[in-house]
Amino acid sequence: MADYILEMRNITKTFPGVKALDNVNLKVEKGEIHSLVGENGAGKSTLMKVLSGVYPHGSYDGAIYFDGNECHFKDIKQSEELGIVIIHQELALSPFLSIAENIFLGNERKKYNIMKWQDTFSEAKKLLERVGLKDSPETPVMNIGVGKQQLVEIAKALSKNVKLLILDEPTAALNETDSANLLKLLGELKNEGITSILISHKLNEVSSISDSITILRDGQTIETIDTKEEKASEDRIIKGMVGRELKSRFPDRNAKIGDVVFEVKNWNVYHPQQDRKVIDNANFNIKSGEIVGIAGLMGAGRTELAMSIFGKTYGKKITGELYKNGKKIKADTVSEAIKQGIAYVSEDRKTYGLNLIDDIKRNITLSNLNRISKNSIIDERKEVKEAQFLREKLNIKTPSLQQLAGNLSGGNQQKIVLSKWIFTEPDILILDEPTRGIDVGAKYEIYTQINELAAEGLAVLVISSELPEVLGLADRIYVMNEGKITGELEGEDADQEHVMRYMTGTGGAKRANVN
Repeated sequence: MADYILEMRNITKTFPGVKALDNVNLKVEKGEIHSLVGENGAGKSTLMKVLSGVYPHGSYDGAIYFDGNECHFKDIKQSEELGIVIIHQELALSPFLSIAENIFLGNERKKYNIMKWQDTFSEAKKLLERVGLKDSPETPVMNIGVGKQQLVEIAKALSKNVKLLILDEPTAALNETDSANLLKLLGELKNEGITSILISHKLNEVSSISDSITILRDGQTIETIDTKEEKASEDRIIKGMVGRELKSRFPDRNAKIGDVVFEVKNWNVYHPQQDRKVIDNANFNIKSGEIVGIAGLMGAGRTELAMSIFGKTYGKKITGELYKNGKKIKADTVSEAIKQGIAYVSEDRKTYGLNLIDDIKRNITLSNLNRISKNSIIDERKEVKEAQFLREKLNIKTPSLQQLAGNLSGGNQQKIVLSKWIFTEPDILILDEPTRGIDVGAKYEIYTQINELAAEGLAVLVISSELPEVLGLADRIYVMNEGKITGELEGEDADQEHVMRYMTGTGGAKRANVN
Protein backbone atom coordinates (compact mmCIF):
# COMPACT_ATOMS: atom_id res chain seq x y z
CA MET A 1 0.00 0.00 0.00
CA ALA A 2 1.30 3.44 -0.93
CA ASP A 3 2.68 5.57 1.89
CA TYR A 4 1.55 9.13 1.18
CA ILE A 5 3.31 12.11 2.73
CA LEU A 6 0.75 14.50 1.22
CA GLU A 7 -2.91 14.34 0.27
CA MET A 8 -4.86 17.34 -0.99
CA ARG A 9 -8.56 16.51 -1.25
CA ASN A 10 -11.18 18.43 -3.25
CA ILE A 11 -9.29 21.72 -3.13
CA THR A 12 -11.37 24.60 -4.53
CA LYS A 13 -10.05 28.16 -4.64
CA THR A 14 -12.03 31.08 -6.07
CA PHE A 15 -10.90 34.60 -6.88
CA PRO A 16 -13.36 37.36 -7.89
CA GLY A 17 -14.87 36.13 -11.15
CA VAL A 18 -12.48 33.18 -11.53
CA LYS A 19 -12.48 29.63 -10.12
CA ALA A 20 -8.75 28.92 -10.08
CA LEU A 21 -9.05 25.42 -8.56
CA ASP A 22 -12.07 23.16 -8.94
CA ASN A 23 -12.06 20.06 -6.69
CA VAL A 24 -8.36 19.32 -7.27
CA ASN A 25 -6.95 16.11 -5.78
CA LEU A 26 -3.25 15.42 -5.35
CA LYS A 27 -1.48 12.48 -3.67
CA VAL A 28 2.30 12.40 -3.23
CA GLU A 29 4.20 9.37 -1.94
CA LYS A 30 7.05 9.66 0.55
CA GLY A 31 10.48 9.90 -1.06
CA GLU A 32 9.29 10.40 -4.63
CA ILE A 33 9.78 13.15 -7.21
CA HIS A 34 6.26 14.16 -8.21
CA SER A 35 5.86 16.56 -11.14
CA LEU A 36 2.95 18.95 -11.55
CA VAL A 37 2.33 20.06 -15.13
CA GLY A 38 -0.27 22.10 -16.96
CA GLU A 39 -0.68 25.17 -19.12
CA ASN A 40 -0.17 28.62 -17.64
CA GLY A 41 -3.26 29.39 -15.61
CA ALA A 42 -4.04 25.71 -15.02
CA GLY A 43 -3.74 26.22 -11.25
CA LYS A 44 -0.33 24.72 -10.42
CA SER A 45 1.13 27.66 -8.51
CA THR A 46 -2.22 28.39 -6.85
CA LEU A 47 -2.39 24.81 -5.57
CA MET A 48 1.11 25.07 -4.11
CA LYS A 49 0.27 28.41 -2.48
CA VAL A 50 -2.71 26.72 -0.83
CA LEU A 51 -0.44 23.93 0.38
CA SER A 52 2.27 26.22 1.75
CA GLY A 53 -0.08 28.61 3.54
CA VAL A 54 0.32 31.60 1.23
CA TYR A 55 -3.44 31.22 0.86
CA PRO A 56 -4.42 30.42 4.48
CA HIS A 57 -6.93 27.88 5.69
CA GLY A 58 -10.40 29.32 5.34
CA SER A 59 -9.67 31.04 2.02
CA TYR A 60 -10.27 27.76 0.13
CA ASP A 61 -12.45 24.66 0.38
CA GLY A 62 -11.09 21.15 0.80
CA ALA A 63 -8.61 19.42 3.09
CA ILE A 64 -4.84 19.00 3.34
CA TYR A 65 -3.25 15.98 5.03
CA PHE A 66 0.51 15.94 5.69
CA ASP A 67 2.16 12.92 7.30
CA GLY A 68 -1.33 11.59 8.03
CA ASN A 69 -2.54 14.66 9.92
CA GLU A 70 -5.01 17.27 8.69
CA CYS A 71 -3.36 20.69 8.49
CA HIS A 72 -4.83 24.19 8.78
CA PHE A 73 -1.94 26.45 7.82
CA LYS A 74 -2.36 30.14 8.60
CA ASP A 75 0.88 31.18 6.87
CA ILE A 76 4.14 29.92 5.38
CA LYS A 77 5.83 29.82 8.78
CA GLN A 78 3.45 27.10 9.97
CA SER A 79 3.96 24.92 6.87
CA GLU A 80 7.76 25.33 7.11
CA GLU A 81 7.70 24.23 10.75
CA LEU A 82 6.34 20.87 9.52
CA GLY A 83 8.99 20.63 6.77
CA ILE A 84 7.12 21.95 3.71
CA VAL A 85 9.36 24.42 1.86
CA ILE A 86 8.58 26.11 -1.46
CA ILE A 87 11.15 27.68 -3.80
CA HIS A 88 9.42 30.13 -6.13
CA GLN A 89 10.39 30.83 -9.74
CA GLU A 90 11.45 34.37 -8.75
CA LEU A 91 14.22 33.59 -6.28
CA ALA A 92 13.84 35.28 -2.87
CA LEU A 93 17.49 36.08 -2.18
CA SER A 94 19.05 39.36 -1.10
CA PRO A 95 21.84 40.17 -3.60
CA PHE A 96 23.81 42.29 -1.12
CA LEU A 97 23.99 39.64 1.61
CA SER A 98 26.41 36.71 1.65
CA ILE A 99 25.40 33.18 0.74
CA ALA A 100 25.46 32.21 4.43
CA GLU A 101 23.33 35.17 5.47
CA ASN A 102 20.78 34.31 2.79
CA ILE A 103 20.63 30.67 3.86
CA PHE A 104 19.74 31.57 7.45
CA LEU A 105 17.75 34.75 6.78
CA GLY A 106 14.72 34.55 9.08
CA ASN A 107 16.21 31.44 10.66
CA GLU A 108 19.34 33.04 12.15
CA ARG A 109 21.91 31.24 14.25
CA LYS A 110 21.91 33.44 17.35
CA LYS A 111 21.92 33.41 21.13
CA TYR A 112 20.33 36.14 23.26
CA ASN A 113 19.68 37.99 19.94
CA ILE A 114 23.42 38.03 19.18
CA MET A 115 24.48 36.49 15.90
CA LYS A 116 26.71 33.42 16.16
CA TRP A 117 28.75 34.07 13.02
CA GLN A 118 31.07 31.10 13.42
CA ASP A 119 28.08 28.73 13.55
CA THR A 120 26.41 30.57 10.67
CA PHE A 121 29.35 30.15 8.30
CA SER A 122 30.34 26.62 9.39
CA GLU A 123 26.76 25.31 9.04
CA ALA A 124 26.37 27.11 5.72
CA LYS A 125 29.56 25.47 4.45
CA LYS A 126 28.18 22.00 5.31
CA LEU A 127 24.92 22.79 3.49
CA LEU A 128 26.78 24.07 0.43
CA GLU A 129 28.83 20.86 0.33
CA ARG A 130 25.57 18.91 0.50
CA VAL A 131 24.16 20.67 -2.58
CA GLY A 132 27.50 20.61 -4.43
CA LEU A 133 28.26 24.35 -4.35
CA LYS A 134 31.95 25.10 -3.89
CA ASP A 135 31.74 28.88 -3.42
CA SER A 136 32.66 30.41 -0.07
CA PRO A 137 29.70 31.05 2.27
CA GLU A 138 30.97 34.63 2.56
CA THR A 139 30.46 35.31 -1.18
CA PRO A 140 27.79 37.97 -1.91
CA VAL A 141 24.86 36.43 -3.79
CA MET A 142 25.16 39.12 -6.49
CA ASN A 143 28.51 37.57 -7.46
CA ILE A 144 27.13 34.12 -8.37
CA GLY A 145 25.02 33.04 -11.34
CA VAL A 146 21.38 31.99 -11.42
CA GLY A 147 22.23 28.28 -11.38
CA LYS A 148 24.22 28.67 -8.17
CA GLN A 149 21.49 30.85 -6.67
CA GLN A 150 19.06 27.95 -7.14
CA LEU A 151 21.45 25.77 -5.14
CA VAL A 152 21.57 28.42 -2.39
CA GLU A 153 17.74 28.32 -2.24
CA ILE A 154 17.86 24.52 -1.86
CA ALA A 155 20.54 24.82 0.85
CA LYS A 156 18.24 27.31 2.59
CA ALA A 157 15.41 24.75 2.40
CA LEU A 158 17.66 22.01 3.81
CA SER A 159 18.53 24.27 6.75
CA LYS A 160 14.84 24.12 7.71
CA ASN A 161 14.84 20.29 7.93
CA VAL A 162 12.74 20.00 4.79
CA LYS A 163 10.58 16.91 4.27
CA LEU A 164 8.67 18.12 1.20
CA LEU A 165 10.51 20.41 -1.22
CA ILE A 166 8.41 22.29 -3.80
CA LEU A 167 10.26 23.78 -6.78
CA ASP A 168 8.39 26.11 -9.14
CA GLU A 169 10.13 26.22 -12.55
CA PRO A 170 13.61 25.71 -11.06
CA THR A 171 15.35 25.30 -14.43
CA ALA A 172 13.47 28.00 -16.41
CA ALA A 173 16.45 30.40 -16.33
CA LEU A 174 19.21 27.76 -16.39
CA ASN A 175 21.36 26.45 -19.21
CA GLU A 176 21.48 22.75 -19.98
CA THR A 177 24.49 22.04 -17.75
CA ASP A 178 23.05 23.81 -14.70
CA SER A 179 19.66 22.18 -15.31
CA ALA A 180 21.24 18.72 -15.42
CA ASN A 181 23.15 19.41 -12.19
CA LEU A 182 19.99 20.57 -10.43
CA LEU A 183 18.02 17.52 -11.51
CA LYS A 184 20.87 15.29 -10.37
CA LEU A 185 20.71 16.97 -6.96
CA LEU A 186 16.97 16.25 -6.73
CA GLY A 187 17.78 12.59 -7.32
CA GLU A 188 20.36 12.68 -4.51
CA LEU A 189 17.87 14.33 -2.15
CA LYS A 190 15.38 11.61 -3.06
CA ASN A 191 17.94 9.00 -1.98
CA GLU A 192 18.12 10.82 1.37
CA GLY A 193 14.35 10.42 1.76
CA ILE A 194 13.32 13.97 0.82
CA THR A 195 10.14 14.23 -1.26
CA SER A 196 9.99 16.78 -4.07
CA ILE A 197 7.18 18.37 -6.07
CA LEU A 198 8.51 19.77 -9.35
CA ILE A 199 6.54 22.31 -11.41
CA SER A 200 8.05 22.57 -14.88
CA HIS A 201 7.21 23.28 -18.51
CA LYS A 202 10.32 21.40 -19.70
CA LEU A 203 8.60 18.11 -20.46
CA ASN A 204 11.82 16.28 -21.33
CA GLU A 205 13.02 16.93 -17.76
CA VAL A 206 9.65 15.95 -16.30
CA SER A 207 9.62 12.66 -18.22
CA SER A 208 13.19 11.77 -17.28
CA ILE A 209 13.16 12.42 -13.53
CA SER A 210 9.59 11.97 -12.25
CA ASP A 211 8.19 9.01 -10.35
CA SER A 212 4.67 10.40 -10.82
CA ILE A 213 3.17 13.17 -12.94
CA THR A 214 -0.09 14.96 -12.19
CA ILE A 215 -1.66 16.96 -15.01
CA LEU A 216 -3.89 19.98 -14.32
CA ARG A 217 -6.09 21.71 -16.87
CA ASP A 218 -8.40 24.67 -16.26
CA GLY A 219 -8.13 24.26 -12.49
CA GLN A 220 -9.02 20.55 -12.49
CA THR A 221 -7.07 17.32 -12.05
CA ILE A 222 -6.95 15.47 -15.39
CA GLU A 223 -4.88 12.44 -14.39
CA THR A 224 -1.87 11.21 -12.45
CA ILE A 225 0.60 9.01 -14.32
CA ASP A 226 2.73 6.56 -12.35
CA THR A 227 5.93 6.49 -14.42
CA LYS A 228 7.13 3.41 -12.53
CA GLU A 229 4.24 1.50 -14.12
CA GLU A 230 4.00 3.16 -17.55
CA LYS A 231 6.08 5.43 -19.73
CA ALA A 232 4.85 9.01 -19.90
CA SER A 233 5.67 10.29 -23.38
CA GLU A 234 5.82 14.03 -24.00
CA ASP A 235 2.97 13.70 -26.52
CA ARG A 236 0.72 12.11 -23.90
CA ILE A 237 1.53 14.80 -21.34
CA ILE A 238 0.84 17.55 -23.91
CA LYS A 239 -2.50 16.00 -24.83
CA GLY A 240 -3.51 16.00 -21.17
CA MET A 241 -2.37 19.60 -20.72
CA VAL A 242 -4.03 21.16 -23.75
CA GLY A 243 -6.92 18.73 -24.24
CA ARG A 244 -5.86 17.81 -27.75
CA GLU A 245 -2.93 16.36 -29.65
CA LEU A 246 -0.32 18.88 -30.72
CA LYS A 247 0.97 17.42 -33.97
CA SER A 248 3.90 19.80 -34.21
CA ARG A 249 5.70 21.95 -31.65
CA PHE A 250 6.27 24.64 -34.30
CA PRO A 251 3.68 26.01 -36.77
CA ASP A 252 4.31 25.60 -40.49
CA ARG A 253 5.85 28.58 -42.25
CA ASN A 254 6.62 29.62 -45.81
CA ALA A 255 9.29 32.29 -45.44
CA LYS A 256 9.39 35.18 -47.90
CA ILE A 257 12.74 36.80 -47.17
CA GLY A 258 13.68 40.15 -48.69
CA ASP A 259 16.64 42.51 -48.47
CA VAL A 260 18.77 43.31 -45.43
CA VAL A 261 16.85 45.62 -43.09
CA PHE A 262 19.15 45.79 -40.07
CA GLU A 263 22.91 45.41 -39.81
CA VAL A 264 25.31 45.56 -36.87
CA LYS A 265 28.98 46.17 -37.66
CA ASN A 266 32.05 45.85 -35.46
CA TRP A 267 30.05 46.03 -32.23
CA ASN A 268 32.04 46.14 -28.99
CA VAL A 269 30.72 46.44 -25.44
CA TYR A 270 32.42 46.55 -22.04
CA HIS A 271 30.98 45.43 -18.71
CA PRO A 272 29.31 48.38 -16.91
CA GLN A 273 31.27 47.86 -13.65
CA GLN A 274 34.43 46.09 -14.84
CA ASP A 275 37.04 46.80 -17.48
CA ARG A 276 36.10 43.61 -19.31
CA LYS A 277 34.89 43.29 -22.89
CA VAL A 278 31.62 41.34 -23.02
CA ILE A 279 30.89 41.78 -26.75
CA ASP A 280 33.87 41.46 -29.05
CA ASN A 281 33.57 42.80 -32.61
CA ALA A 282 30.12 41.35 -33.36
CA ASN A 283 28.79 41.51 -36.92
CA PHE A 284 25.37 40.30 -38.06
CA ASN A 285 22.37 41.25 -40.19
CA ILE A 286 18.66 40.52 -40.48
CA LYS A 287 16.53 40.65 -43.63
CA SER A 288 12.88 41.60 -43.99
CA GLY A 289 10.61 38.63 -43.36
CA GLU A 290 13.47 36.67 -41.81
CA ILE A 291 13.69 35.09 -38.37
CA VAL A 292 17.30 35.02 -37.20
CA GLY A 293 18.25 33.07 -34.08
CA ILE A 294 21.08 33.70 -31.65
CA ALA A 295 22.24 30.67 -29.68
CA GLY A 296 24.83 30.46 -26.94
CA LEU A 297 25.50 29.15 -23.47
CA MET A 298 24.72 31.18 -20.35
CA GLY A 299 27.22 34.05 -20.21
CA ALA A 300 27.93 34.02 -23.94
CA GLY A 301 26.76 37.65 -24.23
CA ARG A 302 23.43 37.23 -26.04
CA THR A 303 21.34 39.48 -23.77
CA GLU A 304 24.21 41.97 -23.39
CA LEU A 305 24.35 42.24 -27.18
CA ALA A 306 20.61 42.87 -27.48
CA MET A 307 20.42 45.41 -24.65
CA SER A 308 23.45 47.34 -25.86
CA ILE A 309 21.86 47.68 -29.30
CA PHE A 310 18.48 48.74 -27.89
CA GLY A 311 19.21 52.23 -26.64
CA LYS A 312 22.52 51.22 -25.05
CA THR A 313 20.63 49.99 -21.98
CA TYR A 314 23.61 47.80 -21.06
CA GLY A 315 27.35 48.34 -21.02
CA LYS A 316 29.92 51.11 -21.40
CA LYS A 317 32.52 52.12 -24.01
CA ILE A 318 30.15 50.85 -26.72
CA THR A 319 31.55 51.17 -30.23
CA GLY A 320 30.37 50.02 -33.63
CA GLU A 321 27.76 50.95 -36.20
CA LEU A 322 24.07 50.25 -36.77
CA TYR A 323 22.50 50.35 -40.22
CA LYS A 324 18.85 50.30 -41.23
CA ASN A 325 18.02 49.80 -44.90
CA GLY A 326 21.63 50.62 -45.73
CA LYS A 327 21.71 53.93 -43.83
CA LYS A 328 23.68 54.48 -40.65
CA ILE A 329 21.44 55.18 -37.64
CA LYS A 330 21.76 56.25 -34.00
CA ALA A 331 19.98 54.41 -31.19
CA ASP A 332 21.79 55.75 -28.14
CA THR A 333 18.63 55.92 -26.01
CA VAL A 334 15.49 53.81 -25.78
CA SER A 335 13.46 56.66 -27.33
CA GLU A 336 15.87 56.85 -30.27
CA ALA A 337 15.76 53.07 -30.72
CA ILE A 338 11.95 53.09 -30.80
CA LYS A 339 11.92 55.99 -33.31
CA GLN A 340 14.28 53.95 -35.51
CA GLY A 341 11.74 51.11 -35.48
CA ILE A 342 13.60 48.83 -33.06
CA ALA A 343 11.64 46.94 -30.38
CA TYR A 344 13.08 44.74 -27.62
CA VAL A 345 11.14 42.13 -25.62
CA SER A 346 13.24 41.54 -22.51
CA GLU A 347 13.95 38.10 -21.03
CA ASP A 348 12.69 39.46 -17.67
CA ARG A 349 9.09 40.41 -18.37
CA LYS A 350 8.22 41.24 -14.77
CA THR A 351 11.12 43.65 -14.20
CA TYR A 352 11.58 45.25 -17.62
CA GLY A 353 8.49 44.35 -19.62
CA LEU A 354 5.42 45.13 -17.52
CA ASN A 355 3.92 47.45 -14.96
CA LEU A 356 2.42 44.70 -12.83
CA ILE A 357 0.17 47.03 -10.82
CA ASP A 358 -1.40 48.62 -13.92
CA ASP A 359 -4.07 47.15 -16.19
CA ILE A 360 -3.63 45.31 -19.47
CA LYS A 361 -4.89 48.22 -21.55
CA ARG A 362 -2.30 50.67 -20.24
CA ASN A 363 0.52 48.13 -20.40
CA ILE A 364 -0.17 47.62 -24.11
CA THR A 365 -0.48 51.29 -25.09
CA LEU A 366 2.17 52.84 -22.82
CA SER A 367 4.96 52.25 -25.32
CA ASN A 368 3.36 54.49 -27.98
CA LEU A 369 1.00 57.00 -26.38
CA ASN A 370 1.32 59.35 -29.37
CA ARG A 371 -0.64 56.82 -31.41
CA ILE A 372 -3.72 57.19 -29.17
CA SER A 373 -3.48 60.85 -28.17
CA LYS A 374 -3.96 64.31 -29.61
CA ASN A 375 -2.48 67.47 -28.08
CA SER A 376 -1.15 65.30 -25.22
CA ILE A 377 -4.67 64.11 -24.36
CA ILE A 378 -5.32 60.36 -24.56
CA ASP A 379 -8.33 59.28 -26.61
CA GLU A 380 -9.67 56.62 -24.24
CA ARG A 381 -12.01 55.10 -26.84
CA LYS A 382 -9.13 54.68 -29.27
CA GLU A 383 -6.96 53.25 -26.47
CA VAL A 384 -9.59 50.60 -25.65
CA LYS A 385 -10.08 49.80 -29.35
CA GLU A 386 -6.35 49.32 -30.01
CA ALA A 387 -5.80 47.29 -26.83
CA GLN A 388 -8.83 45.10 -27.57
CA PHE A 389 -7.56 44.44 -31.11
CA LEU A 390 -4.19 43.21 -29.80
CA ARG A 391 -5.84 41.26 -26.99
CA GLU A 392 -7.84 39.33 -29.60
CA LYS A 393 -4.93 39.04 -32.06
CA LEU A 394 -2.65 37.43 -29.45
CA ASN A 395 -5.46 35.54 -27.66
CA ILE A 396 -4.73 37.09 -24.25
CA LYS A 397 -6.98 35.22 -21.82
CA THR A 398 -8.41 37.72 -19.36
CA PRO A 399 -11.86 38.73 -18.05
CA SER A 400 -11.32 42.34 -19.20
CA LEU A 401 -8.77 44.93 -20.28
CA GLN A 402 -8.97 46.36 -16.76
CA GLN A 403 -7.38 43.23 -15.26
CA LEU A 404 -4.05 43.95 -13.55
CA ALA A 405 -1.11 42.50 -15.50
CA GLY A 406 0.37 41.04 -12.30
CA ASN A 407 -2.69 38.81 -11.82
CA LEU A 408 -2.27 36.94 -15.12
CA SER A 409 -0.36 33.76 -15.90
CA GLY A 410 3.16 33.90 -17.32
CA GLY A 411 2.01 33.03 -20.83
CA ASN A 412 -0.56 35.80 -20.89
CA GLN A 413 1.92 38.28 -19.42
CA GLN A 414 4.33 37.43 -22.22
CA LYS A 415 1.61 38.06 -24.80
CA ILE A 416 0.99 41.50 -23.26
CA VAL A 417 4.70 42.36 -23.55
CA LEU A 418 4.66 41.26 -27.18
CA SER A 419 1.49 43.30 -27.80
CA LYS A 420 3.14 46.34 -26.23
CA TRP A 421 6.01 46.24 -28.70
CA ILE A 422 3.83 45.37 -31.68
CA PHE A 423 1.92 48.57 -30.79
CA THR A 424 5.08 50.61 -31.54
CA GLU A 425 4.86 49.36 -35.18
CA PRO A 426 8.51 48.25 -35.33
CA ASP A 427 10.56 47.18 -38.32
CA ILE A 428 13.07 45.23 -36.22
CA LEU A 429 11.85 43.04 -33.37
CA ILE A 430 14.35 41.59 -30.87
CA LEU A 431 12.90 38.77 -28.75
CA ASP A 432 15.02 37.71 -25.76
CA GLU A 433 13.86 34.34 -24.35
CA PRO A 434 10.31 34.89 -25.68
CA THR A 435 8.89 31.67 -24.19
CA ARG A 436 10.77 31.40 -20.89
CA GLY A 437 8.58 29.89 -18.17
CA ILE A 438 5.49 29.34 -20.31
CA ASP A 439 3.76 26.13 -21.28
CA VAL A 440 3.83 24.24 -24.56
CA GLY A 441 0.39 25.46 -25.69
CA ALA A 442 1.22 29.12 -25.04
CA LYS A 443 4.59 28.60 -26.73
CA TYR A 444 2.85 27.45 -29.90
CA GLU A 445 0.71 30.60 -29.89
CA ILE A 446 3.80 32.80 -29.42
CA TYR A 447 5.57 30.97 -32.27
CA THR A 448 2.53 31.55 -34.50
CA GLN A 449 2.63 35.28 -33.74
CA ILE A 450 6.38 35.44 -34.47
CA ASN A 451 5.78 33.77 -37.84
CA GLU A 452 2.95 36.18 -38.65
CA LEU A 453 5.09 39.20 -37.79
CA ALA A 454 7.86 37.91 -40.06
CA ALA A 455 5.27 37.32 -42.82
CA GLU A 456 4.30 41.00 -42.46
CA GLY A 457 7.89 41.91 -43.34
CA LEU A 458 9.43 42.46 -39.90
CA ALA A 459 13.05 41.54 -39.32
CA VAL A 460 12.95 39.29 -36.24
CA LEU A 461 15.83 38.35 -33.96
CA VAL A 462 15.17 35.49 -31.48
CA ILE A 463 17.51 34.80 -28.55
CA SER A 464 16.85 31.52 -26.76
CA SER A 465 18.59 29.14 -24.37
CA GLU A 466 16.48 26.28 -25.76
CA LEU A 467 18.28 24.91 -28.82
CA PRO A 468 15.18 23.14 -30.21
CA GLU A 469 13.41 26.53 -30.16
CA VAL A 470 16.16 28.26 -32.13
CA LEU A 471 16.34 25.38 -34.60
CA GLY A 472 12.56 25.20 -34.96
CA LEU A 473 12.03 28.91 -35.57
CA ALA A 474 15.06 30.40 -37.28
CA ASP A 475 15.83 30.76 -40.97
CA ARG A 476 19.41 31.52 -40.04
CA ILE A 477 21.37 31.12 -36.79
CA TYR A 478 24.29 33.03 -35.30
CA VAL A 479 26.14 31.32 -32.46
CA MET A 480 27.96 33.15 -29.65
CA ASN A 481 30.75 32.10 -27.33
CA GLU A 482 32.42 34.37 -24.77
CA GLY A 483 31.14 37.55 -26.39
CA LYS A 484 32.11 36.61 -29.94
CA ILE A 485 29.97 35.44 -32.84
CA THR A 486 31.70 32.16 -33.61
CA GLY A 487 29.49 30.84 -36.40
CA GLU A 488 26.61 31.41 -38.78
CA LEU A 489 24.42 28.58 -40.07
CA GLU A 490 21.53 28.43 -42.49
CA GLY A 491 18.43 26.97 -40.83
CA GLU A 492 18.28 23.88 -43.02
CA ASP A 493 21.97 23.14 -42.37
CA ALA A 494 21.80 23.55 -38.59
CA ASP A 495 21.48 20.78 -36.03
CA GLN A 496 22.12 20.58 -32.30
CA GLU A 497 25.56 19.05 -32.66
CA HIS A 498 26.94 21.74 -34.99
CA VAL A 499 25.40 24.57 -32.99
CA MET A 500 26.76 23.14 -29.74
CA ARG A 501 30.26 22.97 -31.19
CA TYR A 502 30.15 26.67 -31.99
CA MET A 503 28.60 27.41 -28.57
CA THR A 504 31.56 25.74 -26.85
CA GLY A 505 34.09 27.36 -29.20
CA THR A 506 35.18 24.13 -30.88
CA GLY A 507 33.73 24.89 -34.36
CA GLY A 508 33.05 21.96 -36.62
CA ALA A 509 30.57 23.26 -39.19
CA LYS A 510 30.77 25.37 -42.31
CA ARG A 511 31.65 28.91 -41.28
CA ALA A 512 30.09 31.88 -42.99
CA ASN A 513 30.61 35.63 -42.56
CA VAL A 514 31.67 35.71 -38.91
CA ASN A 515 34.29 38.45 -39.19
